[in-house]
Amino acid sequence: MEAGGLPLELWRMILAYLHLPDLGRCSLVCRAWYDLILSLDSTRWRQLCLGCTECRHPNWPNQPDVEPESWREAFKQHYLASKTWTKNALDLESSVCFSLFRRRRERRTLSVGPGHEFDSLGSALAMASLYDRIVLFPGVYEEQGEIILKVPVEIVGHGKLGEVALLASIDQHCSTTRLCNLVFMPAWFSPFMFKTTSGHVQFDNCNFENGHIQVHGPGTCQVKFCTFKNTHVFLHNVPLCVLENCEFVGSENNSVTVEGHPSADKNWAYKYLLGLIKSSPSVLPTEDSDSLMSLDLESRDQAWSPRTCDIVIEGSQSPTSPASTSPKPGSKAGSQEAEVGSDGERVAQTPDSSDGGLSPSGEDEDEDQLTYRLSYQVQGPRPVLGGSFLGPPLPGASIQLPSCLVLNSLQQELQKDKEAMALASSVQGCLIRKCLFRDGKGGVFVCSYGRAKMEGNIFRNLTYAVRCIHNSKIVMLRNDIHRCRASGIFLRLEGGGLIAGNNIYHNAEAGVDIRKKSNPLILCNQIHHGLRSGIVVLGNGKGVIRNNQIFSNKEAGIYILYHGNPVVSGNHIFKGRAAGIAVNENGKGLITENVIRENQWGGVDIRRGGVPVLRSNLICFGYSDGVVVGDEGKGLIEGNTIYANKGCGVWMMSSSLPHVTSNHVSYNGLYGVAVFSQKEGSGEFPGGHGAQENFSEDGDAILWETELEKDDDPLRRPIAIALVESNSINHNGASGLYVQSSEALHVLTNVIHANGDRGITVAQSSQLTRVASNSISCNRQSGVKVEAQCKVELRGNGIYDNRGHGIITKGDSTMVIENDIIGNRGSGLQLLPRSDTKVIKNRIHSFRAYGIAVRGRAKALVQENIIFQGKTSKTIFQQISNNRECIMQNNKFLVFKKKSDTWRLVNPPARPHLESSLRGPSTAHSGQKVTAMATRITARVEGGYHSNRSVFCTIL
Repeated sequence: MEAGGLPLELWRMILAYLHLPDLGRCSLVCRAWYDLILSLDSTRWRQLCLGCTECRHPNWPNQPDVEPESWREAFKQHYLASKTWTKNALDLESSVCFSLFRRRRERRTLSVGPGHEFDSLGSALAMASLYDRIVLFPGVYEEQGEIILKVPVEIVGHGKLGEVALLASIDQHCSTTRLCNLVFMPAWFSPFMFKTTSGHVQFDNCNFENGHIQVHGPGTCQVKFCTFKNTHVFLHNVPLCVLENCEFVGSENNSVTVEGHPSADKNWAYKYLLGLIKSSPSVLPTEDSDSLMSLDLESRDQAWSPRTCDIVIEGSQSPTSPASTSPKPGSKAGSQEAEVGSDGERVAQTPDSSDGGLSPSGEDEDEDQLTYRLSYQVQGPRPVLGGSFLGPPLPGASIQLPSCLVLNSLQQELQKDKEAMALASSVQGCLIRKCLFRDGKGGVFVCSYGRAKMEGNIFRNLTYAVRCIHNSKIVMLRNDIHRCRASGIFLRLEGGGLIAGNNIYHNAEAGVDIRKKSNPLILCNQIHHGLRSGIVVLGNGKGVIRNNQIFSNKEAGIYILYHGNPVVSGNHIFKGRAAGIAVNENGKGLITENVIRENQWGGVDIRRGGVPVLRSNLICFGYSDGVVVGDEGKGLIEGNTIYANKGCGVWMMSSSLPHVTSNHVSYNGLYGVAVFSQKEGSGEFPGGHGAQENFSEDGDAILWETELEKDDDPLRRPIAIALVESNSINHNGASGLYVQSSEALHVLTNVIHANGDRGITVAQSSQLTRVASNSISCNRQSGVKVEAQCKVELRGNGIYDNRGHGIITKGDSTMVIENDIIGNRGSGLQLLPRSDTKVIKNRIHSFRAYGIAVRGRAKALVQENIIFQGKTSKTIFQQISNNRECIMQNNKFLVFKKKSDTWRLVNPPARPHLESSLRGPSTAHSGQKVTAMATRITARVEGGYHSNRSVFCTIL
């Protein structure tokens, strides 16, 4: 600017003394002056905004220390809002003499107070005309009767807020009115300080103490910069009311009650309020500002896909194995031979291998004397949630999740979900924005088909923040809810709506409590550090719980019981002090594609009739078991990745009836899948889940069973026997599958590979455990071990390349039928004393031990088996003593006769035969199941009567 040649800074100093009308005139001079006026934002505009007696700091009461983005814009918004009440003003009475030039009469200002025109408000109102301004000077004004507003007026207190107190009961009968800068208290004869039934009322910068405000539809209200101390705002059938930048303190009941469906009749102010709401800055997030759901996780772009293990051992280590432990000086290769334990089981002493794919080639023979190639496809991590962990967890390393698992922002979720976007954008009933509710009993109570929207509010130190009941709907966006003495948000009796982008923490009960057919959408919230559960769904409650962060709660992150049936998807549930998700007392739920990690107890805990569908979740890094199916637990556990938990991958009680299918269970500290008759401390449920919970809002236990629904859900078809089917169970610290059960169990079409102990251990099985069509390979000890007094059927399995025996049994009723037992370090099949076994139609091969070894007084029927010769002629059959109870019938022993001998696994091909195996109810993931193995063994045999002759044996 060059006017007068003054510097720009000097012009700003001069213009800073102008009043608002003068600033407006200056901005119209030219573009340079307009820009100059705008540049006064942090000086003159700030002074005007803070010096206005009709408003407060733009971010009061929640963030009074944070400056707005623009002081001018904040002042403009308040100025426009303060004029809403006059929008319906008709032309005032005009002069009769000049009808062609109608002249509007000026608004009068009536002064009330000692030494002024009127002594009381009532006398001033009796003389007021349309849209007059009544100014109350400092003092206390007590009206002895009810004041009825018959004409639109503006009542304003003079001076600072608190200097003018009005003890009155006001009933508005006119179309509009405005009250500003006043302290309201109830009159002695009525608790109602203000009420209206059809008109519009506007409160600016007022205090209300110890009374009630009542607005009935089609009446509307606009409240800004007001404080309510122990005051109840009752809104009944209102089409639209706006409460903005208000403080509610010390309520003995609800601070705000919204009752009834919004009235279809709307007064004149409805369209102006709606326009004002749309023109004001939105609380809805933008892509740049939405940081609520950001995670401190490094991305990993590796894809989850099945992998093929081609393990070639020619006297050296597998290329997929880590470096072997160096032998001590002076040790011999022969010292790494498997040793036979006291029970006849071979215990491997060879170095570890990550894939368990060691061949027997490098033990006490030259590399050129024996070459062994095992080529087969192992079912790797299935495509769950779009990414995977491809190897063992690194000790002490930070947890890294694939980039595809980072949660979407709220804006992204709303763009994907048009229904949620419509809910978030809708305004109906009551809008409560940027308010503070503190130190009272209740925040907002929405009932009887009421509608309310809450944006950017803070609820703290209340009994509860929000209650929504009786078919009401709420929309809650970007609120902060903490330190409630009960639940933060409570929905019952078919309440619903959208709860999105909120921060809910440090509440004494659940962060969100859903019951009695309520069905909200809970989206992109942070629910954490609760003294009990994060979200509770019970009593036929429903809801969609999606894309939330639920962490560090004292009890379950999500607790489902009493026929609660939510859809839980895409959440991150982590670092809880109990289970990640608990399903109890006949709870249901569809639980899909969640990341459940680092919880103190089970990632998912299912007990007491819980029957969820648990599908495609990542359950990892837990400090206990991945999935716990306790007493009477049921449900479908399908397609999950259960990884690196310190306990078992899946732990089941024998009294439960789950269907465990198509899961990837790997690198867990103990068993991959464990089935127990009882577990130490099983009567005590972690996190208080075993005790009687307090789920009533008033502190009394409520039994919900009287109103439970019955539904026929095809996803939860009951099964009579627990079923473990089509899972990939690999690289777990102990046995892949451990069974100590008094109930029947079916184990079908699983891949059990490279586990730290046996593939399958059956320690107790008083009823039949059926193990059929499984691939059991490369485990550190035996493929299968059956303890005494167990009833087990092994049929159609492929048992390959385990470091101990293929099968070792002490069981008194064991059936080994139509299995391929090939390439194991120990015997193919070892029968221990006092066992009773039927061995029928198997194909058995061992490199350096016996195909079948019978120890002591074992009872056995060995019939119609094909037993291939191993390293020497002594490796076909061994019987320690003359045992008449061991019956051999129609077996075929194949030995090397000439160098060109070739053996093939044909008719039938190599087992397991998954395409013809017995299927369970679920075939959704059949394309991911393991394919039939192709095994090739190339051996150069030396010694015995086949010395100096090369024999190549190919099994396809």
